[in-house]
Amino acid sequence: MGTAETTELFRPTGEKELALIRASGWREFPPRLPSQPIFYPVLNEEYAIQIARDWNTRDGGTGYVLRFVVEADYLKQFPIQTAGSRTHQEYWILAEQLEEFNRHIVGLIQVIGEFRAPITSPVQ
Repeated sequence: MGTAETTELFRPTGEKELALIRASGWREFPPRLPSQPIFYPVLNEEYAIQIARDWNTRDGGTGYVLRFVVEADYLKQFPIQTAGSRTHQEYWILAEQLEEFNRHIVGLIQVIGEFRAPITSPVQ
């Protein structure tokens, strides 16, 4: 029996989403909120780090970088979107397609990076 080809993807996330992923046994991403019509896994670690570090840490939060693999044949139906520079590439998965997307994840979702908001001193 052959092994399907996979594509490595990354996902920047915050604490709340990470807790839901942990609760799934590290196997799936949670449903999107009504204000989040698109799930966007990114194609490279550098881009995921940038979002986790610069956006997810706002307001004292923690940003995480996740790595996971998806069946390559399944991903072929989604065009790669470029959101800015050549480094900023991602897939746009509609919220209603996320459950099916999760079924094509191979193995476990892994945390590979963590960023905390800088501690600021009170003004004296």
